[in-house]
Amino acid sequence: MIADNLQRVRARISEACLSSARPQWAVTLLAVSKTFGADAVRDAYAAGQIAFGENYIQEAVDKITTLADLPLQWHCIGPIQSNKTRLVAEHFDWVHSVDRIKIAQRLSEQRPPGKAPLQVCIQVNIDGGPNKAGVTPDAALELAQQVNALPHLKLRGLMTIPEPAADFAAACAVHALARQLVDALNAQGLGLDTLSMGMTADLEAAIQSGSTMVRVGSAIFGKRE
Repeated sequence: MIADNLQRVRARISEACLSSARPQWAVTLLAVSKTFGADAVRDAYAAGQIAFGENYIQEAVDKITTLADLPLQWHCIGPIQSNKTRLVAEHFDWVHSVDRIKIAQRLSEQRPPGKAPLQVCIQVNIDGGPNKAGVTPDAALELAQQVNALPHLKLRGLMTIPEPAADFAAACAVHALARQLVDALNAQGLGLDTLSMGMTADLEAAIQSGSTMVRVGSAIFGKRE
């Protein structure tokens, strides 16, 4: 089932790239495996999936340890409390949810010697959702500059989780704000190359608007209990 689901999601990405006049290689699929066990991740890997996103840090660390025999890439896409930064710094390859400098500093300080720099995205509350994490667009430049100056981190781009949109055009309009923010930050010399936006329901709109990484869970692994 997971292999068939992955094939369908990849087809959606291919079609969205084609309709947006973008090459398929420009968009990475991140399989969101939170709440699903190591066996589900193994099945997805067997179907060619390498990059996995996790929201719950301790659950993720258990999976990462269990699956250490596989060459997987692990992305932390959930909120990070100060007492969990060491686990993230030690076990993950990417973090999408940095929204304050304190967390970034701790991740930098706690990244083990010899490990590659932790790849980091800043989470931006792009549409001002009242219950969403992330910095405001106006605060993104200052935080990006601060993170960019830290050792052991590599600032890659932005991550957004906008509120559900009414239709495709509305979704594209919100996602376009994130694309414009990346362009504005790059005009300040930051050299960002990643825009992590779009999920199962809106990946086509996100790709149309310039997403380079879509985070898909339920369309791959099924509904969560």
